Amino acid sequence: MDATYSSPIFTDETAAREALEAVRWPNGPVCVHCGATEHVVRVEGKKQSHRPGLLYCNDCKGQFTVTVGTVFERSKIPLHKWWLATHLLSSSKKGMSSHQIHRTLGVTYKTAWFMTHRIREAMAPATNAGPIGGPGKSVEADETFLGKSPKTRKTKPLHAKPDRQVLSLIERGGTLRSVYLDGKNVRAALTPQLLYDDSRLLTDGAQQYKFQVRKHESVDHSKFEWVRGDVHTNTLEGFFSIFKRGLTGVYQHCSSGHLHRYLAEFDFRYNNRAKLGIDDTDRTIAAIKGIEGKRLTYRRPDQA
Repeated sequence: MDATYSSPIFTDETAAREALEAVRWPNGPVCVHCGATEHVVRVEGKKQSHRPGLLYCNDCKGQFTVTVGTVFERSKIPLHKWWLATHLLSSSKKGMSSHQIHRTLGVTYKTAWFMTHRIREAMAPATNAGPIGGPGKSVEADETFLGKSPKTRKTKPLHAKPDRQVLSLIERGGTLRSVYLDGKNVRAALTPQLLYDDSRLLTDGAQQYKFQVRKHESVDHSKFEWVRGDVHTNTLEGFFSIFKRGLTGVYQHCSSGHLHRYLAEFDFRYNNRAKLGIDDTDRTIAAIKGIEGKRLTYRRPDQA
């Protein structure tokens, strides 16, 4: 790892900006307007009015800094605080509350809340990530309720809010992906997330998974069958356990409008966990690499 960003914790703003440039542009600055690389020059310091880190493209005559075109764009928060907030959120197994971020960084709670949502947006997979699975791949699929499952709850209070349901898939030896169903049925949510051709789908005995793919195997939990050979959903059960403990113990409350971002946060940490040889610094840099091409405004934080 390059010495300029071997640690995600900075006290100097210039060092934090140089580290961000090294992560975003490892081969040198790239114009965010036209994509040029050869005729980009640094203009900071040439005039007093020039803001730190200002770059100029001689091809398209555009000006920009390293934060333009990222979730950090137009932020008044110092970059060293963005690095630290990203490190804290990336290194805490069950997450870190906005209240804790606000106390640690010395920013307002409102600022900390919005920072954490921007970082979660960076952690989310790219829009062109595509489905998982494929020929020779085994994919576990399972769903869980946030709260008591309708199967185990005897009665439901009058005027109670609808139960929130999450669907997760994990490709054995690959990545995990979670989706908030938000009223969708499992089949509709599964279709864009899974490569159906030759994928081997492993589930519990839920009926909605039947006839979804040609290769489908399941275990019947109602008959106390948890594992049969390599057929099980135990990987996802372990992930659900971590997610629910974090949601209940750390975040305590999460509105439905933001649930997809919390899922992206927990998915990201699982896909970049220590068991895969990824440490806290590597995880932080992986999150920082996801800032490009994403925007999130305070007025509409519920929309990506």
